Amino acid sequence: MASDLIYGYKVRTHMAAETLVEAPKFQRWKKELSSHGVDLHGVEEIHTLHRHNGEVLFSLVSVDARTQEGDKLPGLCFLKGMVVSVLVCLIDEATGEKFLLLIRQRRLCNGEELLEQVAGMVDGDDQPLNAATREVIEEVGLAVNPEDLVLLNEKPYFPSSGTSDEAMYFYYVEKTMGREEIFQYDGRQMGVISEHERIITTVMTIPQALATMTNANGLLVIYKYLHAVGDFQPLKASF
Repeated sequence: MASDLIYGYKVRTHMAAETLVEAPKFQRWKKELSSHGVDLHGVEEIHTLHRHNGEVLFSLVSVDARTQEGDKLPGLCFLKGMVVSVLVCLIDEATGEKFLLLIRQRRLCNGEELLEQVAGMVDGDDQPLNAATREVIEEVGLAVNPEDLVLLNEKPYFPSSGTSDEAMYFYYVEKTMGREEIFQYDGRQMGVISEHERIITTVMTIPQALATMTNANGLLVIYKYLHAVGDFQPLKASF
C-alpha cells in the first residue's frame, strides 16, 4: 500500500478501492463485537462509500448478529468507525475572555448550514489523537501539535448505539493570543477540496455558541470542556 506523509502522519494514497472486509474499521468493529460475546453469523454489504484514496468511508450492512444470551440484534448497521470531536478555545491574553473557534457547513440532515465543532473520522489504522490534530489544522487553520490536545473521555461515546458503530473521542485545545489575532480566524474558508468540504470558520463566545448550536456532539463537547476546566459561569448564562 502506497502512502505519503501529511502533517507528519502516514496516510494511504493509492487509488485502489479497499474492500469492506479488509478495511480496518470493519475489522475493528468485528473484533469489538466478538470481545463482548456477539457472534456475526452473516454480513451483507448493502452499499459502501469510498474516499478519494480508496479507503472505506461509510458502509451500510445487513447482519445476522447473535448475543451470548441467544438474542438476535437488529440487523442493520451503519459502519462509520471512530470519530474525533475537538473544541478549540482561544483565550484573550489581556482579559482572559474565552472564544470558541467553530465552523459552519451544510449538512445532509436538513440541508442547513450548521454551527459545529471541529470533527472528523479516524481513517485506516490511524489513532484518534493524530486525527484530531489534523482536523484542527485542516478545518480552522490553527497550528497545533498532538501534545496540545486534552482528551475528555477515556472510553468512546456512541451517539447512535442501536444502529451504528460510530465511536466518538472528545478533545479540547486552548490557545492564548491577542484579541486581534483571535478574530483573524473568523470568516475563513477552509476544508479539503478532494472531500468536497466547504467550511467557514466562526469565532464566538461560549454563551453565544450554547444559544446557537444545534449539533448535539458540539454541545456535549462544550459541556465536557466546562466541566473539565471548572468554568460553569458561561453554562449558566445559556439558560
